Amino acid sequence: MAKVSIRHLTTYRYRNPVAFGEHRMMLRPLESFDQRLIASELIVGPEPTLLRHLHDVSGAVVSVARFERRADRLSFESRIRLDHSPQNALEFEADEAMVGREAFAYAAEDHPELARFIVPQHNADVEAWARRFVRPVGKTRLSTLLSDMTHAIRAEFNYGVRLEGRPKSPSETLASRSGSCRDFAVLMIGAARSLGLAAQFVSGYIYSGSQKAGASGGGHTHAWVRVYVPGSGWTDFDPTNGIVGAEGLIRVACVADPRHAIPLYGTWAGLPADYLGMDVEVDIDVERVAEPAAPMRIAQGG
Repeated sequence: MAKVSIRHLTTYRYRNPVAFGEHRMMLRPLESFDQRLIASELIVGPEPTLLRHLHDVSGAVVSVARFERRADRLSFESRIRLDHSPQNALEFEADEAMVGREAFAYAAEDHPELARFIVPQHNADVEAWARRFVRPVGKTRLSTLLSDMTHAIRAEFNYGVRLEGRPKSPSETLASRSGSCRDFAVLMIGAARSLGLAAQFVSGYIYSGSQKAGASGGGHTHAWVRVYVPGSGWTDFDPTNGIVGAEGLIRVACVADPRHAIPLYGTWAGLPADYLGMDVEVDIDVERVAEPAAPMRIAQGG
């Protein structure tokens, strides 16, 4: 268990004062049994005329800011403190969580909720690569398949920071054997969906001691994957760092399409030459604390 403090500052710089349109921020971590928010603060400069919060279709918190005054600088600073207590979900994997020659099929009662996370986004090359992790004879446990896939991307692909632009397609990443964290996430999502598995794109923060992403996610946000495993539920897999489970990973948004998990976006009006650049700082402090002892419960008949 850990108490995690996250400071995320994004600053836009302009040569002359410009006008700002609506800006939307997705910076507040999701509330769950394994991550509990203690405090949250959002500081915007210049001060917006309107700042409100809403839940989007995925359940993520989106903050919306609108402005009236011009400025040559625009900043968004999010300060978060939360309890993080990840668990090993795969130990509850159901006996039927296995895949063979045919695509995996979820229980009929689960499929309607999972359908939008199974929609294919791959080519034959991606499916062929995914099949590499399925035993040629018999069936393969999903936990084994997904863990092997996570570690293979970590070991066999070259990582590079790329803060702007759309994620590469799964085929592009597979062909180049390189990419950013969101490229690796999209590749693994495509591979998992090619096998019939429900997979989500996850945006958030990392505080593990990864050699690739760095102790604080390389000074920016991070992306990884969640796959629905029967018995275990939605389970985290970080192919950039070879992490299985949520250890060191703080979820902000879990979506079907990465375009719906952009941490910050908005518009401005001025001359193209007015834009000077964007600076992003992510600082994470971690305080490890002992897990409280679970209370003993004694059932009594009557």
